[in-house]
Amino acid sequence: MDGGRHERRCRCPHGPRCTRGPRHGGLAAAALDPRVRAFPMDAATQAMYREGGMDPVTLEADVTTAMTFLHYVLPNPPFVSNRAALSAAFLPPEDDDGVDRISALPEELLRSIVSRLPAKDGARTAALACRWRRVWLSTPLVLVDADLLPAGCGSSLRVERAHAMRVESAITRILDAHPGPFRFVHLISCHMQETPGLLARWLQLLAVKGVRDLMLVNRPWPLDMALPATFFGMATLTRLYLGALAFPNTADLPRGVSFPHLRELGLLGMAIVNRDMDFVLARSPVLEILCIQANVLLKWLSLVSRSLRCVQIIEGIDLNVVVKNAPNLERVIIWTSSARDGLHRTVRIGHAPALSLLGYLEPARHMLEIGNTIIKTGTKASPSTTVPSVKILSLRVCFGVRNDAKMLPSFLRCFPNVERLHLESNETDEPTGKLNNKFWHEAGTIECIQSHLKLMVFYAFRGERGELSFLKFVLESARVLTKLVIVLQRELHFDGRGQLQSETSVRRKMG
Repeated sequence: MDGGRHERRCRCPHGPRCTRGPRHGGLAAAALDPRVRAFPMDAATQAMYREGGMDPVTLEADVTTAMTFLHYVLPNPPFVSNRAALSAAFLPPEDDDGVDRISALPEELLRSIVSRLPAKDGARTAALACRWRRVWLSTPLVLVDADLLPAGCGSSLRVERAHAMRVESAITRILDAHPGPFRFVHLISCHMQETPGLLARWLQLLAVKGVRDLMLVNRPWPLDMALPATFFGMATLTRLYLGALAFPNTADLPRGVSFPHLRELGLLGMAIVNRDMDFVLARSPVLEILCIQANVLLKWLSLVSRSLRCVQIIEGIDLNVVVKNAPNLERVIIWTSSARDGLHRTVRIGHAPALSLLGYLEPARHMLEIGNTIIKTGTKASPSTTVPSVKILSLRVCFGVRNDAKMLPSFLRCFPNVERLHLESNETDEPTGKLNNKFWHEAGTIECIQSHLKLMVFYAFRGERGELSFLKFVLESARVLTKLVIVLQRELHFDGRGQLQSETSVRRKMG
């Protein structure tokens, strides 16, 4: 650890140094930048967790890390200016004729101006004149709770409980006063547990008045705050992100419940079970983008959708992914995966004729199935074991674990037309044997490498024998490769003779 920062540890066979995430930065690195605090536990909550055998201090630290990752995934609100001023252009006194030029603008332009103001400033324009009140009431509202925080209280990611309660009161007043529609609603700073029924009332108002984009995140505690059933009345939604809430039971809902306009859905740290996930997908006929993050109760993600185009999984915990029937699905992005029992989880590709991007697949964690065939070491390419539509493939492999590395040729043969390969090398403290040049020569032809691979990016390269053997095989076999990018692991050094060394060996020599 460095500077007191906590690293996420993995219990996979790769050993304690494995962090599961992409080591070359990006999502995992950036997500640890802002620390999103949960609200401090009260005495009753602390006592409840102690009785359950959990340390409140440790739990709060873990939740802070989880909330940090969750907030990083949330889409940004539309741009509004918190420095906008409703005044005529600054004119010299001798040229100021006292005419209110802004109010003389066409109403459509005034609505555009008001829509770019923070919610509280937009509401204040209603006090200027009767016309301005009509403008505010007829403008589709952008409501971001961070804009309602008192001046000087700091970031909305670190809001105090007292400030959060003031924000809740302001939100209620705005939802009551404005007739809708609400173009964008971003609620991440509230503590709704202490006001029973408040969230249900908000969702009911949004459902009646019409909301298009909604970002709603619970700030624990509790961890299992239930999403009210009034949520199912929001038929106008086009984009929805939910975080740290318990998804309501869908078993007894009327058949007519649906999200007919929903195109983008994010479920982040949600308590949602397989049945309810299937319900949401079935009742969202135009859904194109699905984002799943760390939903611990979701064990099987079964993709049956004629509209889905992109699925992104960020930290799939014990999650099996099955693409059953998704004729328009183009991208399945799996950032990180983990299994608390150490067993493999299924990634099954069924009917997905448009799938062009897939990964990260990990032989250490994933059991790959193509159709009804489980891909094993030595599986030969055939029409029933290949996905020819995939052009971009990402793999995460531990070359120091022999069984993982031996699966690499079989995985690659499943995607014969790959043109871009992103390969990340995981490290292990417990190597079980590294494959040499002989293995790759005996592996035989791999169609994608030999005939289609144009770009390969090799991340976290350490210069180990297994990595070098595979790299040599690619360079000798790839006929159309035009670009090779090697991203060295940060701890690598070169000695005076230009030889690649690990940081451990360098320290050993210096010591």
